[in-house]
Amino acid sequence: MIDPLERWRALGLPDKPDYAGLLTFAGMPYTQDPAELAGVDVAIVGAPTDDLVSDRPGTRFAPRAIRAAGCPPGPHLEAEIDAFAELRIVDFGDAPVIPADPERSHAAIEALVRQVAEAGAIPIVLGGDHSIAEPDIRAVASVHGPLGLIHFDTHTDTGTEVFGVERSHGTPMYRLVEQGHVDPSRYVQIGLRGYWPGPVELAWQADRGIASFFMHDVRELGIRDVVERTLERVAAGPVFVSVDVDVLDPAFAPGTGTPEPGGMTSADLLWACRTVAAGVQLVGADLVEVIPTEIGSADVTALVAERVVRELLTGIALRQSSSRNRAAR
Repeated sequence: MIDPLERWRALGLPDKPDYAGLLTFAGMPYTQDPAELAGVDVAIVGAPTDDLVSDRPGTRFAPRAIRAAGCPPGPHLEAEIDAFAELRIVDFGDAPVIPADPERSHAAIEALVRQVAEAGAIPIVLGGDHSIAEPDIRAVASVHGPLGLIHFDTHTDTGTEVFGVERSHGTPMYRLVEQGHVDPSRYVQIGLRGYWPGPVELAWQADRGIASFFMHDVRELGIRDVVERTLERVAAGPVFVSVDVDVLDPAFAPGTGTPEPGGMTSADLLWACRTVAAGVQLVGADLVEVIPTEIGSADVTALVAERVVRELLTGIALRQSSSRNRAAR
């Protein structure tokens, strides 16, 4: 395992500048050895592929950009907990994707995420386009069984095809439900808006009992009510959280391939991610569809994506801390 802070610690310093040293998520230790996942709580995995997008490409560069947009670890001022002190987190590197070969790239992503899940750690996957949800959720489900799914997105991604293609970033959730990896009765979508999908896809969802909160629901009910209803719906059991950055209004996340005005604020999304991660048995998550446009933290889309991951980590830490406190009483 490589410690990116080693040279700074030799000088008696607790952290390093964001722009210096080995690039890992939040400066966490880096390993590619599955044996070193023993005892790890969370492993960050990169899935740098965008071969299955239907509009603007570029999200293959996102895992690197999200890592570069980070800042040193520290306590969450609102939640009053430091996830990086509470949890053992490693950066497990990127899946060995192959350009222009989505089949082998997806197989590589699935294999790497399965290694994390089989080690008992929670994989958090940095995409990549949303098609990566299929291999990473399938990998987690192979260990934990059918999953509940909390899905933040402008689009449902439940198409049977997009432009006549059966596997794309618009089809993974349909395929995962049909394959039995996602339990549709424990599947909730949040933030839907725009002009796709159509009545065929929405009828398929209704037939299977998938719950959908459109942006007008978020506006009218408020994000707290929506999250409360979501937690009631997914209930007990393993849950995966999938966040497409285009759920945000383009004012907060301009760097994405299929932007749609009228979306969530970053404040609401960050709070929601932390709250659901604290309230469920989270066994995996992904963050997808970031297209980098700047360098480091100047890239506002990569920056908010990095903070989404931190909020998920904070929620995991809150849940684990609460469990320890209950056990101690």
